[in-house]
Amino acid sequence: MSKLRLGIPKGSLQDATIALFARAGWNIYASPRSYFPSIDDPDIECMLIRAQEMTRYVAQGVLDAGLTGRDWVVESGLSVETISSLTYAKQSRQRVRWVLAVPEDSPWQRAEDLDGKVIATELVEVTRRYFAEKNVSVKVDFSWGATEVKPPRLADAIVEVTETGSSLRANRLRIIDTVLESETQLIASRDAVADPFKAGKIASLALMLQGAIAAQSQVGLMLNVRRHQLPAVLAVLPALNAPTISQLSDSDWVAVNTILEESRVREVIPRLKAAQASGIVEYPLNKVVL
Repeated sequence: MSKLRLGIPKGSLQDATIALFARAGWNIYASPRSYFPSIDDPDIECMLIRAQEMTRYVAQGVLDAGLTGRDWVVESGLSVETISSLTYAKQSRQRVRWVLAVPEDSPWQRAEDLDGKVIATELVEVTRRYFAEKNVSVKVDFSWGATEVKPPRLADAIVEVTETGSSLRANRLRIIDTVLESETQLIASRDAVADPFKAGKIASLALMLQGAIAAQSQVGLMLNVRRHQLPAVLAVLPALNAPTISQLSDSDWVAVNTILEESRVREVIPRLKAAQASGIVEYPLNKVVL
C-alpha cells in the first residue's frame, strides 16, 4: 500500500514541529541516532531533513510533502505546491522576519546607504533580489552561521532571521529594514497532489495541524445564567461564531458555551460575574476546526 513520505524539519524547528503533531493527533518519536523517526500512523513515513533542503527534496519527489519555512521555498526558486501556512516558530506563535541589520553605531539608515558594501547572510538569493530591486550594488557572502558577530570586521551588514530581535541587540546591531517575512508551510510535490490517496492524507494533515495551532491561543468557557439575564451575558462574550446556548433542567436557567482568546479571559470573567453569570468554567482546547 502507498505511504506518504513526509519531511520533518531537523534543527531549530524540530521540537516545535513534533509537539505540534502531537497536539494534532500524531505522535512522532525521534531518536538522536536516526534520521527516520517513527510515527503512530501506518500510512506515513517520516524523515528528518534540514528546512533549507526540504523544498529541493519535495520538488524532486524524494518526499511527497514536508514542513519548511516560506523563506526557504522562496530562496530555492523551485516549484512546489503550498498546502497550508502554519504560523509557529521555535520560540513563539508568530511569523519570523529576515531583517537587514547594521552595527548600531554605523551611519547607515537605509538599504541604499549600503552601496558597494558586503552583506553576510544564509538567505543569499533572496538578499540579492532585494538589493537588485533597489538598484543597490552589494557583495552578498554566504554565512555558515554566527552571522550576528560578523559586522563590522567580516561584513558591513547582515540579513538574518529573527523572532524577537534580542540576539541582534545583544550583538549591538540595529535593524533598518525587513527583507522577508516567513512562516512554516506544509508543502507537497505536484505528483503527490495528483495522487488521490496522498492528496487526501496531506489535506487531513493540514486540517488537523491548523486546528491544533488555532487552539493554542484559545480556551473554552462555559457558564450558567438565568434566562432573563442572558442578554447582559451575551453582550460581554466575544464569540468565535456564536455562543452555544442550552436549556437546563430548570427552565429559568440556560448554559452558555463559547470559545475566546485566552488573553481576554482575565477581563471577561469578572464582567461575566458582574452580569450575574455563575458556574463559570474555563477549559483548554486541543483543536479548533472552523
